[in-house]
Amino acid sequence: MYPEKQLAQLVLNACQQYKIDKVVISPGSRNAPLTIGFSNIEGIETFSIVDERCAAFFALGIAQQTRKPVAIVCTSGSALLNYYPAIAEAYYSRIPLLVISADRPKHLIDIGDGQTIRQENVFKNHILYSANLIEDENELTFNTSEITKAISTAIFKSGPVHINIPFSEPIYNTVDHLSEYNFERVSEKKETTEVDLYKNLGETWNASEKKMILVGVNFPNVALQKILNDYANDPSVLILTESTSNLYNPKFIDSIDQLITKLDDEEFKNLQPDILITLGGMVVSKRVKQFLRKYQPKDHWHIDKQVKLDTYFCLSNHIKEASETFFNELRAHIDVHELSNYQNTWVKEKELRQEAHKEFVQKTSYSDFRVFKNILDALPDHSQVQVSNSAVIRYMQLYNVNSTLRVFCNRGTSGIDGSTSTAIGASLVEKENTTLITGDLSFFYDSNALWNTHIPSNFRIIIINNSGGGIFKIIPGPKSTNALQYFETPHCLTAEHLAKMYGLEYQNAVSLDGVEQRLEDFYKKSERAKILEIFTPSDQNDTVLKAYFNNL
Repeated sequence: MYPEKQLAQLVLNACQQYKIDKVVISPGSRNAPLTIGFSNIEGIETFSIVDERCAAFFALGIAQQTRKPVAIVCTSGSALLNYYPAIAEAYYSRIPLLVISADRPKHLIDIGDGQTIRQENVFKNHILYSANLIEDENELTFNTSEITKAISTAIFKSGPVHINIPFSEPIYNTVDHLSEYNFERVSEKKETTEVDLYKNLGETWNASEKKMILVGVNFPNVALQKILNDYANDPSVLILTESTSNLYNPKFIDSIDQLITKLDDEEFKNLQPDILITLGGMVVSKRVKQFLRKYQPKDHWHIDKQVKLDTYFCLSNHIKEASETFFNELRAHIDVHELSNYQNTWVKEKELRQEAHKEFVQKTSYSDFRVFKNILDALPDHSQVQVSNSAVIRYMQLYNVNSTLRVFCNRGTSGIDGSTSTAIGASLVEKENTTLITGDLSFFYDSNALWNTHIPSNFRIIIINNSGGGIFKIIPGPKSTNALQYFETPHCLTAEHLAKMYGLEYQNAVSLDGVEQRLEDFYKKSERAKILEIFTPSDQNDTVLKAYFNNL
């Protein structure tokens, strides 16, 4: 059975021709032509997720891993607006999403008809392209062109696009065949590089004593890892990474806050680079942003094929290349500064800080900070780790992470709203274990994520439950007010009953010994996904973290 509606058939054809093979559908009536069509096409895998906000983040997780567009389909009205948080995340994290919404005909908008809102261009501030189709068979050329532009933009510019489709009744009529429509084969437009660009950059590089490379969110990349390993052999090059950079080398500074906290003005000036090269997405460390905004480099080059980020207010060059291409091209024009002590100075400082870190971990009390060591030590080699935002990702940044792990976090907007849904989507395309490490507020906020029949049995959730938004006790400001309860939102909730309702295995721990015991068999093969909820003392976590930084 296929939908009778021409617009639905057009979209189905386009998805087939552009190899979009995963579609997440939320229930509704107005999107019936699309639901009927996608569920009957061979080669397209469909998922039914009721909650549109969860559905969009679930699709985001799949697209995060496959790096190709995943379609999300919903009915008209407020259903579409529930996609917005995930669309904003996709926009800033450059993850391809194809948003397909059913709409009411134009003459039914703003007249008091049910389930109607102004859907055209509704995501205009956070979308790469909006296609508003016209329900008229005489508009075939226009509609075909708009669909082509939308999907090709999602593919080549890697981000969210929106196709809005008005359907008049009847909407459930079907036919026994799918008509064929041809869509133009669109190629990616290549940016031309200035003839002397790398020669000029090389001259600047060779005249500089201190070069810093800072990597934000980055998909695992073997070619980039290899070439940055080579660059790390230059004593004048210091490479700073984060857990979400998915890059590992003993010479890299992989716990930035651990290094730069407690530096004085003279030390910051010694660390201040002549050249700063940035690549990847958002950087978690607020301290490194403050440092580089105050102690600015003479030159800042940002490497990204699409996005120009002037995070440190001193951008001098935006090079529109893939990172590994840039470093390969630059290599032919640069020399190694054998006499520089820039890298060695800070790698030695890193080693001292790590010794202080180990000593503190051994003697510190049960807390959010302390349990992270046990969690990270227990993660299976070569597995995937999804990390929620707020305090959890910041704790992770303070530890050395197993170099076989693949680490991801929704840092585009840094919201807590869809971490669980994203992790479940990502786990579908990862053969090895996927572990979500999350805080309690993030988990409960997205608890509808578990209303999902597609959760793999090797999916694991570790909840650090400190009975509220613990980060608001850590950051300066909230504790000095008389409104801390509104920032922290304390609660006495537990995930135990949610686990039972959704059919997941559940365990909890309230002490370090308990955490160690629970983790011993947490990753053993099981028929159902598992939750481990670790309850930590909310009145001690901020004290421990402050003592940690003082100890450094």
